[in-house]
Amino acid sequence: MAITQISMFLNNQPGQLVEAVGAISAAGSNIRAMSIAEANDFGILRAIITEPDRVCPLLEQKFLIMRNEVLAARMDDRSGALHEILTVLNEGNINIEYMYAFTGTGPEEAYVVFRVSDVRTAEEMLQANGIATLSDDTLKL
Repeated sequence: MAITQISMFLNNQPGQLVEAVGAISAAGSNIRAMSIAEANDFGILRAIITEPDRVCPLLEQKFLIMRNEVLAARMDDRSGALHEILTVLNEGNINIEYMYAFTGTGPEEAYVVFRVSDVRTAEEMLQANGIATLSDDTLKL
């Protein structure tokens, strides 16, 4: 039940981001969450988009992209919610490579996206501890 994240490698220059986001939009996909990381000569746009199986081949015609499985865990909008999730992952010796968050559709609902060393094990651990995760199918809602 992991979700698909795309990583688009963009030159670190004006116009690249608007072109990338425009291509996702032109493909009819909705960006549900995104993060941008910067290096000296390039940037990496990480995005959770709707319909990645349909959209990625269109984007690959113009951009260098990678697809990764990431984990999105639901958390309440309250103090300590993230700490609880991190504790579960830590107890399972799951390494977190990076993370970012986005809000959900419900009141006081948020999600944290993790790129982890072992997606399946991390997801099983979270679910065993009552922490809901998203899939590409549930992301469409």
